[in-house]
Amino acid sequence: MKKIIINAIVFVFCLASFKLFAAESAIPLDKAPVDITDNASLQRGAESFVSYCLTCHGASFMRYNRHRDIGLSNEEILSKLVHTGQKVGGLMQSAMRKKEGEEWFGVVPPDLSVIARSRGADWLYSYLRAFYRDDATATGWNNLVFDRAAMPHVLYELQGEQKLITKASDKGEQKTLSLEKPGELTSVEYDKFVGDLVNYLVYLGEPHANSRKELGLMVMAFLFGMLILSYVLKREYWRDIH
Repeated sequence: MKKIIINAIVFVFCLASFKLFAAESAIPLDKAPVDITDNASLQRGAESFVSYCLTCHGASFMRYNRHRDIGLSNEEILSKLVHTGQKVGGLMQSAMRKKEGEEWFGVVPPDLSVIARSRGADWLYSYLRAFYRDDATATGWNNLVFDRAAMPHVLYELQGEQKLITKASDKGEQKTLSLEKPGELTSVEYDKFVGDLVNYLVYLGEPHANSRKELGLMVMAFLFGMLILSYVLKREYWRDIH
């Protein structure tokens, strides 16, 4: 009886979380170009993460030396990713103190170690491309995917400034974004930049995913081979009877 009650509570909690998440993502999400076997993309994403995200957000479940799995040497890790004097085996911790983050943004910036597993790659890909100017917010920015997000648009110099366009229709208000001031990158280049960053965030959530899949294929191949050998052995044992 106790197990039934616990399972029911877990089910209700998951259902409520799903509804809350769905409410936040009221607009259609764009498909993220995720390929965690693409080491070049992961390396670009890692550099972008360190340059634009690690100042406020940590990735405290990840060590710098795990980037050897995506093709970086210790020397490349130190030169490209470690900018705070840490050792190559250190954790990827934020340079910002929690108290400072709460004072500046009203909330402590979350750790991004498993953000892709929590939010989903498509949500992150859409979110990072959906900022627009809004003078009514404290940061001067708002987001079409996550209304009144505490995070400012730290990538605006790359993307440029977008404005919100609202049109009334039979289906209700239709909200779209229009680029008002171009940034350093074109729209195609910025989408690729965000795609690499999101790809890295997916990798960050489970760095050993590729190894796990390879090991799983090896185990399946072994079991299939054992099945064939067992069948041949069974036929040999029972040949005289059948």
